[in-house]
Amino acid sequence: MKKIDAHAHIVKAVAGFNKKGRMTPLGNGKVIWDDGDVTQLFPEGYGDTEFTAESFLRLMDENGIEKSVLLQGHLHGYQNYYTYLAIKKYPERFIGAFSVDPYAKEALEIAQRYVEVLGFRAIKFEISEDGGIHGYRNTNPFRLDADPFVTRLFNYLANYPGFVVTVDYGNWDQISHQPQAIANLAKLYPNIDFVVCHLSFPHAATPERLKADLSMWKEYPNIYSDLSAIQDIDRPEDYPFPNSYKNVTIAKEILGAKRLIWGTDSPWSATFNTYNELATWLENVDIFTKEELEDVFYNNAQKVYFKPEAVKAIKESVDPATEGIEINL
Repeated sequence: MKKIDAHAHIVKAVAGFNKKGRMTPLGNGKVIWDDGDVTQLFPEGYGDTEFTAESFLRLMDENGIEKSVLLQGHLHGYQNYYTYLAIKKYPERFIGAFSVDPYAKEALEIAQRYVEVLGFRAIKFEISEDGGIHGYRNTNPFRLDADPFVTRLFNYLANYPGFVVTVDYGNWDQISHQPQAIANLAKLYPNIDFVVCHLSFPHAATPERLKADLSMWKEYPNIYSDLSAIQDIDRPEDYPFPNSYKNVTIAKEILGAKRLIWGTDSPWSATFNTYNELATWLENVDIFTKEELEDVFYNNAQKVYFKPEAVKAIKESVDPATEGIEINL
C-alpha cells in the first residue's frame, strides 16, 4: 500500500527552543536543554547531531514510504531553509512547510520570501505551551483567530487558494489548545486547508473531550487532522496501540476517513516506538476498510499537501540569495 508520512522532520543543525530554553547537542542523538533536561532527540543510529534528508530517505525506503511532508517544530528548531533545499533536490519525495514567529519584527517579510521566492504553500504554527510559542511567550497568551499579528499572516496567505495551515496547539490543559479557533478560521478562510496535528491530543480515558473537539470541525470540509504521535500522548502503550485504536475510531466516526492523515512525527516519535511500528499499526487493526486506509495513508495527504500547484511552485523557484553558492545538503 502506498504511503505518505505527512508529519516528519529533518534536522541539519539542532536549534531547539521552547519553555526549557535552548538545546545543545551532546552526540549519539542526545541533547541538553538550558534547564538541564537531557533528551534523546533522535533514536540511536539515526544520527549523531543531525537527521539528514538522506538519512530519512533511507528510512522511508526501508519501510515502503513513497513521500513525506517535512514540517517545522521548536523541538528541533526551525529547519526552514534546509527543508527547502531537500524539497528542491528531491521534489518527487518531499513537500514541506515553513514556520515563522508571528511576533518577529519581519514576520511578514519572512513569510513573503518563503511563499513568493521559495514557493512554499504550507506553514506550520506550533503554539503549544509545552513545545511551542505559548511556552516561551507565556505572559502573552493569544488566539489564532483573534490576534492581530497572526491575522496579518492569514490575510496574506488567503491570497493563495489551497494554502495549507498546519497547527500544533498542545494538550487540553494548555491555554494554547484552541479547537474553537480552528473552526472559526476554517469559516473565515474557506480557501485555506487546515490540518490539526496529533488528532487534537486525544486521551482514551476521556473520549468525550475528543468528541467535542472534533465535532466543532465537522461542518468544515477544509479541516483535517493528522494522526502523528498519538501513541506518545497516551504512552506507555504497546503495539498495536489500543488507546490509539480507540481515539482513531472516534475520529473516523465524526470526521470520516477522508479527513484523517497518517504521519509519524519522526524522528522524535521513533524514540518511543519504532518507525516500522508507527508505519504499520493501522494495517493491523480493524478501524478502516482497505479503501479507507488508502485515503488515510496516501490519498488525503496527496490531496492536501502535494497539490500540483504547490509542487510546481517549489520546483520552479530560484533563490537569488544563494545562486552560485555550492551548498552541502
